[in-house]
Amino acid sequence: MDIRVVSIGTLPAHPLWGERAPVRTGHATTTLIRAGKRVIVVDPGLPSPAIEARLGERANVTAREVTHVFLTSFQPDTFRGIEAFGHAVWWISEAEREGIGVPIAMQLRDAARRGDEALAAMLERHVAILKQCRPAPDELAAGLTLFPLHGVSPGLTGLVGALPRHTLVIAGDAVPTVEHLEQGQVLPWAADVTQARESFVEAIELADLVICGRDNLIVNPTRRAF
Repeated sequence: MDIRVVSIGTLPAHPLWGERAPVRTGHATTTLIRAGKRVIVVDPGLPSPAIEARLGERANVTAREVTHVFLTSFQPDTFRGIEAFGHAVWWISEAEREGIGVPIAMQLRDAARRGDEALAAMLERHVAILKQCRPAPDELAAGLTLFPLHGVSPGLTGLVGALPRHTLVIAGDAVPTVEHLEQGQVLPWAADVTQARESFVEAIELADLVICGRDNLIVNPTRRAF
């Protein structure tokens, strides 16, 4: 199994850098996983042309070769470029799909009632994407399993990769950046901060290596040196 970061993400506002309002366009870290016949893209947060370019630059993979997409959570920062993989199977955890579906439908209804056409059009796209996402199986490939990390969003779910010598966790926004990892912090705007903290601890207890939601591949600092 080959797991590699193809695009390093960023937060729109990094609270541990003292930022309180967005200063950049946020996008999730995108990871490519090749396991057997499956080629899986996790969190295509950049626009389609950019994510396609990153795949070619970092892994010599074309969009047509991708067989599956997995979203750790459902937000524009994780699925901005998902239409580049319209031929692939799209996965999301059932908990996230159910937890986010009703709020989006309510927002769409309210936008339509107010006559906010721009917001309604954006939300209609979100609904269409969510409808195309299938509930992810517990095991996406041999040695690659779902890892519930609820809290930042209702059903945020990472992945655990069992590598020959190490355990790798793709944490999504449960562990957003290296600063959050080192300081033991979670995102303050989490849907459930207490649950987010519990998920953070679970990720750190399991992982030798962490792919953060808005950062690179990082060695877990609580582990002994390799």
